[in-house]
Amino acid sequence: MTAATAETEPKGLVHWLKKEAMPMAVMLGLLLAARDTLANHYQVPSGSMEPTLMPGDRVVVDMRAYGVRLPFTNKELLHTGEPQRGDVVVFNSPQDGTRLIKRVAAVGGDRVRLHDGQLSINGQPLRGDGKAEVEDFGSRTVSLNLDQGGGPDIDGITIPAGKLLMLGDHRGNSADGRYFGLVNASEVYGKGTWVYYRRGDGFTWKSL
Repeated sequence: MTAATAETEPKGLVHWLKKEAMPMAVMLGLLLAARDTLANHYQVPSGSMEPTLMPGDRVVVDMRAYGVRLPFTNKELLHTGEPQRGDVVVFNSPQDGTRLIKRVAAVGGDRVRLHDGQLSINGQPLRGDGKAEVEDFGSRTVSLNLDQGGGPDIDGITIPAGKLLMLGDHRGNSADGRYFGLVNASEVYGKGTWVYYRRGDGFTWKSL
């Protein structure tokens, strides 16, 4: 290798880094930031949300539904809403930090009773059309799975302000708020909006 060749190699490397590697790194950083603050996806690990969500379902998660956060942090830059009853949300379990997907069953101020898997809010049963397997949250009607019973009952608690009660739609097969407690509304990761892939069906587009 000549001295001239040795001198040109570092220059060529710097040129390649500026022309190719840096733009790619910037693009990757922007994509990761967008995923962290705008939209993401979640793969359902269990049957706790059947029949709404099946094991293996892939769900689009709207990260802007309740607030826009500084990328890669939990610092909120813009508040855009509050989780509502009936929303399907992604959050970290207060018990062990596992990322979960469940339904918001009750919000701050609600008085909750759950008996045989059937929910009552502020004294009003949510049973839709008189059917035990259907709940009417007003904004949406939800089908339940009660094949394994209703799981543990809740005998009249009032949800404190800023807290949420999370339940699975498969009431007898869901490790939810009855086990790990209430969740801070401010710590909800995002809102599940669509199922875009289901085993056996392939790519689909099912609203939640």
